[in-house]
Amino acid sequence: MSVAIVTGSSGLVGSSMVERLSEEGLDVVGIDNDMRRDFFGEEASTAWNMRHLQSRIAGYTHYDIDIRDRAGMAALFRRYGASIAGVVHCAAQPSHDWAARDPFTDFSVNAEGTLLLLEMVRAHAPEAAFVFLSTNKVYGDRPNDLPLVETETRWELDRSHPYFEHGIDETMSIDASKHSLFGVSKAAADLMVQEYGRYFGLKTACLRCGCLTGPAHSGAQLHGFLSYLMRCVETGLPYTVFGYKAKQVRDNIHSRDLADAIWHIVQSPPTGAVYNMGGGRRSNCSMLEAIELAQEVSGHDLDWEYREDNRSGDHVWWISDLRRFEADYPAWRPRYDLETIMLELHHAQRQRHPAPAALRA
Repeated sequence: MSVAIVTGSSGLVGSSMVERLSEEGLDVVGIDNDMRRDFFGEEASTAWNMRHLQSRIAGYTHYDIDIRDRAGMAALFRRYGASIAGVVHCAAQPSHDWAARDPFTDFSVNAEGTLLLLEMVRAHAPEAAFVFLSTNKVYGDRPNDLPLVETETRWELDRSHPYFEHGIDETMSIDASKHSLFGVSKAAADLMVQEYGRYFGLKTACLRCGCLTGPAHSGAQLHGFLSYLMRCVETGLPYTVFGYKAKQVRDNIHSRDLADAIWHIVQSPPTGAVYNMGGGRRSNCSMLEAIELAQEVSGHDLDWEYREDNRSGDHVWWISDLRRFEADYPAWRPRYDLETIMLELHHAQRQRHPAPAALRA
């Protein structure tokens, strides 16, 4: 039977990918050493999700290996070799703020770990599809140069701009902008994935994602926007919004919709392709709008404060243009809108983080 390898397999997208690939009849090998717990603390640990996958997914094999471990990765790829049909690389250090605290670890995980995986594929499974979860942060803060208009609840792009109807496409430059160190390490990995396609002929694709979300997200203060927001609403934890009058806009894609998109790539892989991927015009919100929706869904008020200083390199407005991906994979159809996403997050947070008695009353 064909094998698929998923890095970051206990995380949000990784676990959705394990489920999707298993549904398609592949044996799935997961690689995850729960480094998210080291990044963001015990509350962000993905160990619960790893146990969930092991108990539910037949044909799933988990490896507690660091993606930077050359010997461990070489042994794993030698073991599965030519049976590997696809590698979905979701493992990462995902936070702007954390990267600034420890640039060496951030770069080694995001850039060097990706390079090692590409070399493993080139040496042991050169016919396999390689899909990389990149980020819209490779564009730096260049989206902030767009002509934005302030409305009551959000910043919005001027209607006369070409990006207004569909969002930001892949022609936006990644140069001459502030990326954050996280954005730089992901950009280095993104370019390397493209180059292994163009230079060595590997079947590679980069998905430059907006906000990713879903009930399997172990959201924390530094990463996991909607998941952590809903957790704070449900449990009474205080929430802080940084800058832009709380009107910054993000598109949000459910991990299952993203896993479906990746499955299409695995079946018909390109070479060195780049796609912007997110909720698009179908699923996006500002911070103020997200707070209002979370309160409406949960029935609780959020304890939140506003700080004037925005995060360095952060976007004021981001909506992904999905048309390049949709043109190459016309059978893909996203299923989740923002309201459905928030309802799922509400139910998941109630199960994992029950509200204190004061909020239940």
